[in-house]
Amino acid sequence: MHGLWDTPDLFNTLKRSLAGRRGSPFSPHLPHGLGVVPLAELATRLNQAIEAEFGPDQILDVMGFSMGGLISRTWIQLQGGYQRVRRFTSVASPQQGTLAAQVWPRWPLASVADMKLGSDLLRQLNGDPGPLAAIDCCSIYCVADVMVVPGWTAVLPVGRRLAFPLHLAHHELMARPEAVDLVASELLRP
Repeated sequence: MHGLWDTPDLFNTLKRSLAGRRGSPFSPHLPHGLGVVPLAELATRLNQAIEAEFGPDQILDVMGFSMGGLISRTWIQLQGGYQRVRRFTSVASPQQGTLAAQVWPRWPLASVADMKLGSDLLRQLNGDPGPLAAIDCCSIYCVADVMVVPGWTAVLPVGRRLAFPLHLAHHELMARPEAVDLVASELLRP
């Protein structure tokens, strides 16, 4: 799942890296109106896209980048996605919020406001992380990320954590070969 101001094209490098080693990744486009659409509504749209592509029962591995990780987590925890997710990989996603969102008002930027430290959505997600317990979760993050600030807030409350050792700009985690290799190796892990 892509993030704010992104499209599925963000994953082209990752798709090339996975080619021939795993089935073709499904990466729906969820327009968010430049941050106007709340994350819960985007999670509902994600559910609709998943059901249209895979039906209601297929077990899935889910990966979300940046805001896409929070959209995915909202779907998993609050909309029943946990019942069909085997693995959830969160990449550079403000799972605990980000200082970069603090100054933005709820109206008109609801999805950005959902990423504030201590937002209602994050309190709800962190208040009951139980649905994540049966899922193989991994957080991949960069300590010096300039969008998810501080970098350690890009971690889920459960699962493994992989800190990327280089100082990369936010989108480089989906573009730089060494970062894409780390994400691909996590997605290919048995």
